[in-house]
Amino acid sequence: MVERTERKIFFVNEMPVDERGTYLPLEKEKNEVKGVVFNIQRYSVHDGPGIRTTIFLKGCPMRCSWCSNPESQDALPQIMTRDAKCTLCGKCALVCPVNAIRYDHHHRIIDWEKCNQCLKCADACPFQAISVSGKYMTVEEAASVVEEDRLFYQNSGGGVTVSGGVPLAQTEFTLGLLRVCKEKGIDTVLDTCGQVPWEVLARVLPYVDLVLFDIKHMDSEKHRSETGVGIEQIQANVLRMAKEKKRIWLRVPLISGYNDFDKNITMLAKLGKQIEAERISLLLYHELGSEKYKQIGRKYTYQAQVPTQERLEELTDIIQDQGLTVTIGD
Repeated sequence: MVERTERKIFFVNEMPVDERGTYLPLEKEKNEVKGVVFNIQRYSVHDGPGIRTTIFLKGCPMRCSWCSNPESQDALPQIMTRDAKCTLCGKCALVCPVNAIRYDHHHRIIDWEKCNQCLKCADACPFQAISVSGKYMTVEEAASVVEEDRLFYQNSGGGVTVSGGVPLAQTEFTLGLLRVCKEKGIDTVLDTCGQVPWEVLARVLPYVDLVLFDIKHMDSEKHRSETGVGIEQIQANVLRMAKEKKRIWLRVPLISGYNDFDKNITMLAKLGKQIEAERISLLLYHELGSEKYKQIGRKYTYQAQVPTQERLEELTDIIQDQGLTVTIGD
């Protein structure tokens, strides 16, 4: 049994590995690359132009304090609980090989320190009070879902967006999916934080029409304080990408008291102008994903606020003064 705890992701020969040197999360069966998908959102209008199908992949080298999809961080499938659906039938406890599940009179209790993510409890639960986040899909399986809505793409200028997590943590799957979609004539968007080796980005860029490039903070130490990594590799990648004449939208999660300062937004706007970004999108902080932390055995502790409308207008003016287009929430 493989112990599936939270893992740091590194790259060896352009492939993701954990701290023990195990290649993750790809499998190959019958020469078919598989990736771990935790969500497919159809009819999306916030992940690039037009109506899109967004494929969300698991695995991320960052640990953003405000992350709204904490289930995306670990590279492997994992259980998620939904207490409201639990009938206290006890079937999950019966199949747990490490006795990590017990009951009191009114609640199911999971010892997350014991849980080894074998996923047997999810298989046993008849009411989806325990489910699995993340499933293996082949490139062709994912591409077939994307192709179902081709008519919407054609009429709206949309297509497929590959997001995460960080999709390039699953390099081979992302490369294969983007390549197949381009071969089918479907517009492609890559949503990335840029925290990957340039060699990985360079492999997929020929199959990408637009890059949504997320930057959390322009100061490296402040970026590191809330994400776990500095900005050096991220900034180097976006500058090099611009030299490749790729279309880029910069996106920043706007968080009051963290990155909504004049200096930071001015630096971001100047970077946007330097790389000729088509737009800068301000994504307003929210806590809509906070309940997910409990569902995977973690606590959401980040406390912040959304900038006021007045402040938002001031920051928008700073960006527009650099001659750039600003959008809110996409």
